[in-house]
Amino acid sequence: MKILGIETSCDETAAAIVDDKKSILSNYVLSQTEHEAFGGVVPEIAARAHLDHLDRLVQKALDDAKTDLHALDGIAVTSGPGLIGGVLVGVMMAKAIASVHKLPYFAINHLEGHALTPRLTEDNLEFPYLLLLVSGGHTQILIVKDIGDFEQLGTTIDDALGEAFDKTAKLLGLGYPGGPEVEKRALECLDLAHALERFPLPKPMVGRAGSDMSFSGLKTAVRRHIESLKDTERKDPAIQADICAAFQHTIGLVLKDRLKRAIEVFLNLYPQHKTPTLVISGGVAANAYIRTTLTTLTTRYNMHFAAPPMKLCSDNAVMIAWAGIERLKKNLISDINTLPRPRWPLTELKSKIEKENSV
Repeated sequence: MKILGIETSCDETAAAIVDDKKSILSNYVLSQTEHEAFGGVVPEIAARAHLDHLDRLVQKALDDAKTDLHALDGIAVTSGPGLIGGVLVGVMMAKAIASVHKLPYFAINHLEGHALTPRLTEDNLEFPYLLLLVSGGHTQILIVKDIGDFEQLGTTIDDALGEAFDKTAKLLGLGYPGGPEVEKRALECLDLAHALERFPLPKPMVGRAGSDMSFSGLKTAVRRHIESLKDTERKDPAIQADICAAFQHTIGLVLKDRLKRAIEVFLNLYPQHKTPTLVISGGVAANAYIRTTLTTLTTRYNMHFAAPPMKLCSDNAVMIAWAGIERLKKNLISDINTLPRPRWPLTELKSKIEKENSV
């Protein structure tokens, strides 16, 4: 079976075709550069760019996979959460294709796409598994029990981790998106101990019960350090490297503490699990320092660590097509009249599936 996936929830226009043998038959992602001047995504500009390019990308995905719409087994599209203007562009195209060619339609939760990607790229990743989801404006720790079945153990009570990376990069004038720029500059730090001493940062929520997170205070502390510098110091690559390294190291400490508690809950719930696994997915999952930090943590608990390939961490249509494959296998076909949603918590998916199955 082959599924066409479409992703337009933010500033990447993407189309891909994936089959049930875990083969990526085509994968196209067009990243919009128009937003860099604004330091963030402008919804109207993003939606217009999707309109301009999506039909071409869908055709390229079909051509690259050496197939056509008649040979597909379904259409999967991001139906939320995301910038609603962009989501609507993808949804309307997907509904049109599904209606004209009488194909099964799958309204995919963007976050579930990220959550299920490691089941495409890893061998024998079975449910349940523990997930750190760090995508865009979302930072959550969840147990993935099955398709559409998520239990949240922790979330950010204010800002998302990706936003903290982007804000740090913007304050230093490193460009957008900020995550890769902060990581690159942190690698240039020559003395981490000195960086931490010069730029001490708080570790929000560390030591508290539960697995909730907070990054607002950390962002504020970084801003104050940067604002205390002279203009020439702010542009000094060595000082920028120290700030980025101190920030990234602190993030690692926070994540280890929050995940340690979630891991203990998970292992207590599933003591007979043959291969307990911690998965990280979403854009921030591409950060090599965070991956290394979490690998060290899982080794301590005798857990397996899994993450998608770097190219599948950021928004893409492969993950949407694969989520469609997962749902097609269980005959979880969406109603063509399903409305797109700007907000769509993962914890609401199970009740939606149960409602559809009862009809």
